[in-house]
Amino acid sequence: MGIGKQSKTLNKTQIQMVRTFLKNQRNGLRDETIFLLSVKSGLRSKEISLLSWNMVCRSDETIDDYINLPNSSSKGKSGRIIPLNKDVKENLKELFKKSQNYYGFNKNTSFVVRTERSPFTTSQTIVNMFQSWYRRLGLIGCSSHSGRRTFITETSKKISL
Repeated sequence: MGIGKQSKTLNKTQIQMVRTFLKNQRNGLRDETIFLLSVKSGLRSKEISLLSWNMVCRSDETIDDYINLPNSSSKGKSGRIIPLNKDVKENLKELFKKSQNYYGFNKNTSFVVRTERSPFTTSQTIVNMFQSWYRRLGLIGCSSHSGRRTFITETSKKISL
C-alpha cells in the first residue's frame, strides 16, 4: 500500500467470499477467526496477534460477550471493551476447544492466534496473511486494514440511521 492510499472496504459479497475461501484452507477455523476479528470487531493486526484467551473468556472458561482489550495490546492508549459479534463468538468457542489440546495451553497466558510452530504470532505475520488471502482472491487495494475500515464504515451507517 503506497503512501496516501487507504485500504479498500469490503462489501457483503466480498466478506462472504473471503470467509468461504478461508474455511476451506488448512487452518480454516483460525484463519476465518482472524478475518472476522478484523471485519466484525474492528481489530488491528497488532491487536489480533496479541489477543489472549483471558481477554475473551470469563473466569468459568466460557467465551464472554466482549473482548477486553488492554492498552498494552492496542495502539497507544486505545484499549477498549468491544462487543463480540455472534459469528466471532461462535468461532472463538470452537477455537477455544481446539486450543485446549495444545501442549502448555493456559487460559491466562495463551494467545488466541498461534501458528503450527509457535504458541503465538506476530502482527507482521497477520499482515502477510491478509495480503496473501486478498491477492489470491483478486481483491486489489485491500490490506490488513480493510477489515477495520469495513467495520468502522458499517458501524457508522448503523449509528446514523
